Amino acid sequence: MDVIGDFLTVVRNANRVRKSFCSVPFSKVREDIARVLVEEGYIARFETQADESGKKNLKIRLKYVKNVPVLNMLKRCSKPGARWYVDCAHIPSVLSGLGICILSTSKGFMTGKKAKSAGLGGELICKVW
Repeated sequence: MDVIGDFLTVVRNANRVRKSFCSVPFSKVREDIARVLVEEGYIARFETQADESGKKNLKIRLKYVKNVPVLNMLKRCSKPGARWYVDCAHIPSVLSGLGICILSTSKGFMTGKKAKSAGLGGELICKVW
């Protein structure tokens, strides 16, 4: 099961039908990706909450400007069947710098721009614009 792919699909689908929030089961990877999306301004916020059975969920508040979604596309790059690793010299530019790519590096999840400035490479998780 692709935890990251499922997370991106839930957020993408909720965004397309203009929902104000979406909820996914909690995992540390999902929380880290959501943190990067909040830092870059693509989603409003996220919070961790437990349901009545004690299972943790990640509640994500989507962001809109004049009823137009800020998040246009989330595209999964590295998949379980085909991992995509890049070094700092080959981190791709998304829409000529208008979008971001999210990498899993040895220092945690970060954008391609931060990874490039830190001289880090890693697994290219997704592209966002």
